[in-house]
Amino acid sequence: MRRHALGATIVVAGVLACGGTAFADARLSNDQPGEGGYVSDYTLVTGRPTTDAALTECSHAHGRQNEPAVAVDPRNTNVIVGSSNDYCATYDDGADGNGAPIASGPIWIGYYRSQNGGMSFVSSLVPGYPGDTTPYASRSQLRTASSGDPVLAWDRHGRLFEGTETSEDAAGSPKGFGDQGVATFENPGGADAPNTARDGLEFKRSVIVASGSSAPGVGGKFNDKTAIEADRTGGACDGNVYFAYSRFTGSRQSNIYFTRSTDHGVSFSKPALLSPSTHSVQDADISVTGNGHVYVTWNAERGPTDADEAVEYVKSTDCGRTFSKVGTVATYTTYEAQDVGAPTAAPAQTRADDPPSDEAGGDAASTTNRDCGDFSDACESGYTFFRRATQARSTADQRSAAENVYVVYDPSVPGSQVPTGTTYGSIQPGTGSQSAIYFVRLNGATGAVTAPQRIAPETVGHQLFPDISVEGGALHALWWDSRNDTTYSRTRPIGNDASGNTVPSLDTYASTSPDGGTTWTPSVRMSDVTTNPNAEQFDGRQVPFAGDYLYISAVGNFAYGTWTDWRNTLNGPDQRETADDHDAGSDVWQCRTQSSGTFTADTCPRAGGLDQDIYGDTAP
Repeated sequence: MRRHALGATIVVAGVLACGGTAFADARLSNDQPGEGGYVSDYTLVTGRPTTDAALTECSHAHGRQNEPAVAVDPRNTNVIVGSSNDYCATYDDGADGNGAPIASGPIWIGYYRSQNGGMSFVSSLVPGYPGDTTPYASRSQLRTASSGDPVLAWDRHGRLFEGTETSEDAAGSPKGFGDQGVATFENPGGADAPNTARDGLEFKRSVIVASGSSAPGVGGKFNDKTAIEADRTGGACDGNVYFAYSRFTGSRQSNIYFTRSTDHGVSFSKPALLSPSTHSVQDADISVTGNGHVYVTWNAERGPTDADEAVEYVKSTDCGRTFSKVGTVATYTTYEAQDVGAPTAAPAQTRADDPPSDEAGGDAASTTNRDCGDFSDACESGYTFFRRATQARSTADQRSAAENVYVVYDPSVPGSQVPTGTTYGSIQPGTGSQSAIYFVRLNGATGAVTAPQRIAPETVGHQLFPDISVEGGALHALWWDSRNDTTYSRTRPIGNDASGNTVPSLDTYASTSPDGGTTWTPSVRMSDVTTNPNAEQFDGRQVPFAGDYLYISAVGNFAYGTWTDWRNTLNGPDQRETADDHDAGSDVWQCRTQSSGTFTADTCPRAGGLDQDIYGDTAP
C-alpha cells in the first residue's frame, strides 16, 4: 500500500508536449457537460428527443472508457464509428444515505459517430442496455447487465457490425453468463442507399452468437476476447460476417471458436473450434484477402516457459465453412507485466465503489499479479501498473489480388532481458525487458513468412497494444509508446520511478508502409498530450486498468486511430491510506468520510477522478 504526497491539491494527469498530427485530437466519449452529452441512437435516426436515466448520467458522468474500437465507412470516409467499454452509466441509480452514488448502473458498449472525418463525434450507447426505454430496446437479444470488448467491421453496403462480450445477470445474481453477441447498424434507407452519410446509423438488432454458462465468475464456460470482420470483396462471399472469440473453461484453458453469418447479421452458424485444445490461446483476429479467403490469427502458449509463445493461424478457402490445420506465423518471448502479490485488507466501507461486473478486478487470489496498486492489489515491489501482455493483430487488403496477411505484435526485444532487482518483471518476476512492435507478412498462398522487423526501432521506451489496417492502399499501424517517459527503465513498469511514483508516460504513435510492409515511414506522434496510464480508477480505486487494445481503421490512404486517454483525470488523496504511504501520481480524486472505522463509498465519482476517455485522430 502506497500514498502520494499531494495533499488536497488537484493536478491534471496529462502534460502537453510538442508533436501530434496536423489536427487536434478528437474526444469520442463526450460524458461531461458542455461536450454534447449522450444521445439515443433512436433520436439520431428519427430526430425524436428521448432520454433515460443511463443517458442522463452519461451526459455528466466524467466516467471511464477503455478498449476503443473504430471503423471508417468504405463508402464514405467522412463517416467513422467508434466504440469502447463505457462505464458512464455506472452511477445512474441515485445515492445512498451517505450521499455516495450507488454503483448499480450498466457497463455497456458505446456508439460514437462522426460525419466529418473524425473531427468531432456524437456519443451514444448501443441500444439494449438495462434501462433503455426506446423502441430499439426490443431489437436486442442481449440478456445481461454489462457488455464490453467491442470490435467493429463494415460491409460494402452501408452496414456496420459490432461484436461484444456480454456478461453479468441483470437481476443481480452472481451468474457469469459470458455470452458473445453481434449488433447490426444499417442505413435507414436500406442497403446501398445513395445517402452514404447515414450508413451504419440505425440499430437493427443484437443477436447472441455464443452462450456461456451460468456459473459464477469465470467458472464453467465463459466466452471472451472478440474479433470481427466482414467480406467486402464483391466476390462469392461478399457480405459474410465473420466472428471469433476465446472460450475459457473452469480448467483455466482456452480455445478459439469461430462463427459466421451469411444473412447480414440476422443469424450466425454454430461456433466451430479452430485451435488445438492442448494449451491456452486467445486474442483472435480475422483477415479477409481479396480472393475471399478467411484467416484467423491468435496468440498461443505452446510450452512451459515464456519463450515458448507464438502467433498461430488457420485459413479458410470456402467462405469460413471449414479451416486448415494450424500454422505458425512467428514465435517470440512474451512481454507480460507481472509482480508478486502482497495484498493487505482494505478498510471497511459502507458500500462498494464499483459494480460487480467491473472487468478490472484485482488479482488478490493469485500469487503473481498481472497488475498492481493498493490494498488487495498491492505488490511487493511497490510499483503501480496496469495489466498488459503480448498480443497480435492482423489485417489483409480486400482490394488486392495478393493473398497477403499482415501481422503486428509486441513481444520482448531479443537480448533486452535484464535483472530488475525487485519482484517486478516482464518475462518473469525479477526479469525485465524492453517491448517493441514487430511486423511480419504471411503469404497465404505459399505459407511463406517474412523475417520479423521492428516498425519503429527506438532505443528508449516500451511499445505496446499495436493494431494494423489496410483497405485499397498503404498499410497503417499504431501503438502506445513510452519513448517520452522520463522514468523509463527496462527494470520498471511504464511510468514508474524507483520510488513507485508515476508520471505521464504514454503517447500514441503511428507509421505507414507504402510497399506492403517492406519499409515503414518514421513514426509520427498522434496524441497531443502525454498521458498517465497508472491512475487507480478500478477495483474500488485500488488499481489501474487501460483495457487490452487500441484500434486503427483505414480506407485507401485515409486512416483513423483511437486510444484510451487520461489527460482529464484528476489526482487527489485516497482518504483510506495512511500518511506514510507513497504513490504520487496514481491515486485519483475521491471523497470519503470515516465513522467508527468504516469509510463511506466515494461520494464524488463525477468530480474527475474517474475521467478516463477515448480520443482519436487521423493517422499517417
